[in-house]
Formats: sequence, C-alpha cells, structure tokens
Amino acid sequence: MGKGRYLVKRLVYIVFVFFIISILMFFIYKSMPGDPVTMMLGESRNSMKPEAYQALYDRTRQELGLDKPLVIQYLIWIGNMLTGDFGYSTQYKRQVIDVIGTPMLNTLKLNALSMIVTFVVAIPLGIATAVRKNSVFDKFVQVITIVGYSLPSFIIALLFIFAFAVKIPIFPISGVQTAGFEGNGFEMAMDTLWHMALPVIVMSISGIGSITRYVRAEMIDVLRMDYIKTARAKGLKEKTVIYVHAFRNALIPIVTIATAWVVTLFGGSVVIENVFLWPGLGQMLINGLLQRDFSIVLTMQMFYVVLSLTGNVIMDIAYTIVDPRVRLEN
Repeated sequence: MGKGRYLVKRLVYIVFVFFIISILMFFIYKSMPGDPVTMMLGESRNSMKPEAYQALYDRTRQELGLDKPLVIQYLIWIGNMLTGDFGYSTQYKRQVIDVIGTPMLNTLKLNALSMIVTFVVAIPLGIATAVRKNSVFDKFVQVITIVGYSLPSFIIALLFIFAFAVKIPIFPISGVQTAGFEGNGFEMAMDTLWHMALPVIVMSISGIGSITRYVRAEMIDVLRMDYIKTARAKGLKEKTVIYVHAFRNALIPIVTIATAWVVTLFGGSVVIENVFLWPGLGQMLINGLLQRDFSIVLTMQMFYVVLSLTGNVIMDIAYTIVDPRVRLEN
C-alpha cells in the first residue's frame, strides 16, 4: 500500500472517529447540570425586575441558539466548527476564536519545551544505563526514574513549589511574566523562560522516567543481538556500535512510545497549568467547565481529539521511516 493511499484511508478513519466523538462530547456536555445563560447573566437577576430578567434570559437563549432542539444545536455547532466558527464564549462574552489564540500559544510553548527537555535527557540517559547495565549508576537511575514515573504530576508539582518557590524562592509559581516587568525582547524571553522553568521540569519528569526506561530496555535487547557481537568482533569503535548500529534498531519501538507520550503530554498539561496558574488551554478548559462555557470546552476537547488522531498517523509514518522494512499496511 502506497503512502498516498494509506493517508487517504487514515483520513477517512479520522473523519469518522472525529464525528463520533463530537456527537458523544456534545451530548455529554449538554446534559451536564447548570445553565450557561444563567452563568453569563451573573448578578443581573438581582438588579432587574423578574419580568425584565426573564425577557433578557429568553432573548439571550434565542441569540445563542439554546432554544432549539439538541440535534439542531449539534448540527449548527459542527457545521460552524468545520468552517472555523467555534462559537460564542458565554464566559468571556466574545467569539471563541478571539480568546483562544494566546492560551493556545502558551500551551504550545510549555509542551514544546517539555518535549525538548524530555528527549534531550531521556534518550542519552537510557543509552548510558543500558551500556552500564547493573552498575551503581544504572541502579541509581532506575530508582529515580521509577519514582518520577510513579508519582502523580500534581504531587511532584506541589513538592517542587514547596522546595523551590517557598523554602528556596528561586522560581516564580504563577503567570507567564513578572508583573510590571519591562525590558527588551531578549530580557522578556528570559523572564518567560524563568516562569516556565518549574512547570516544564515537572512535566518532563514523568516523561523522562518512562522514556528512559523504554530506551534502556530496547537498547539492552538490541545489544544482545548477534550482529552487534559481529560489529564488535570486526573492531568497530564502541561509539559506532552503540549509536549507529544498536540505537537505530532500538528506535523502532521507541518511536511508538515517544509519539504516544507526546499526545498524552497535552492532556496531562491541564493539571500542571492549573497548579502553576499558567494561562493556557488547560486553565481555560477548567474555567469553562466551571462556568458551563460549552463553546470553550467543546473546542478544547475537539482540539485534543484532532491532536490524538493526527499523532497516530504520524506515529505510523515515523515507524516506516525508522525501519523501511515496515510497510504501512502492517
């Protein structure tokens, strides 16, 4: 099966799953208790006469299309979403497209830096522990990675806040930049990185733990292979044996794990963003749920759905790049 045909097949699959999940998400959230119009109008009820408030309430429901049957609401919502209209935010009283840009950029920054830190640390660490199997260094790293992988991220976040923001106040614990800070572009970037330090470290710990262990396990298996023994017998340098011959073959299952982890990273960042008050999609999602701002919530959820489905396709294609013997139909 050629890549073009495969991509068409996967695209059909993605579209089908997208619509099924969109239906489930829409009706689940619409069945939640709480009225978005009541949340939107806030304290207006206390300052208006009952008749005037009811008229305003009914008019607002009509303007938002909430007076229509749920099936009609879904068809309108999905049709608008496919054309780039994500609806009206009852919380921010603006179009979703106008309020989602900055939080999405903040989330992408946080996750991108976490991915870089994780892979830069985990892959060399996994190789080093595999090469030094059963050494003191290997056992020490195994203990640390198990702890990092096992502890919930919010527990790690609270421990780091207590250690590096309360006891030893090195890092800030909230926001993107220091309030009232003024400087040139470089200074602003450094200030942002300073604020990102703790959440990035916390988000990376779990990934470093899991990916290090996977890299170690795969490298140990590959280093036992006969062709590795042959390469060493031919007198090849140890670095060539490890990084050219062994690591390339160990990459095949690692690609699958790494791609899946990247997808779950975005979902896991919801917790971290709320612990560190990072103004990203995660914080917006929680606030949207609390305020029954279903336009925001559904947009966030469908973003994660598309990310997950796209990640699966990228994982399959990356698999064939790492190992040309693998065919897409398999």
